[in-house]
Amino acid sequence: MSDWEPKITAFLCAWCSYAAADLAGINRIQYPPNIRTIRVPCSARISPKFILSAFMHGSDGVWVSGWHPGECHYLEGNYYARRKFALLNNFFDYIGIEPERLQFSWVSSSEAPKFAEVATEVIENVKKIGPIKKLVKGRAEV
Repeated sequence: MSDWEPKITAFLCAWCSYAAADLAGINRIQYPPNIRTIRVPCSARISPKFILSAFMHGSDGVWVSGWHPGECHYLEGNYYARRKFALLNNFFDYIGIEPERLQFSWVSSSEAPKFAEVATEVIENVKKIGPIKKLVKGRAEV
C-alpha cells in the first residue's frame, strides 16, 4: 500500500479556483497529478449527487473550491455552497465516511501558489486515511 496514490475529484469554480489552477500551470508551480478537475460555473451549482457519484466511481477524495466568501461572481453562491456542504459533512459522518475525504477551500483566481498548496494538503489528508471502502462500486462495502 506504500505506492498507493489517492484519486481526487476536484470541482473548481470556473471564475476563481479553476483559473488559479490554470495560472499555476502557466507559472509552472508544481502540485501532485492525482487531481482530476471538473470545471463548474459556481461552487453553489455542485449537487451533493455529484460528490456521491465521484465516490461511487472510484474517487478516494473530493475537493470543492470556489471564491472566498463574499467575493462570488454570482454574489451569494459561495454562501449557499458553504451551507450545503456543512450538511453534507454531517451526512457523511452519519453513513461512516471519514470527513477528510471531502475537502473545501476558497481560492481566488490570482492565488496560484495557494492552489498548489491546498491541492497538496488535500492529497496528503486523503493519503493518511487510505483508499475508500464505502460507496465504491466493486469494492468492499456499498
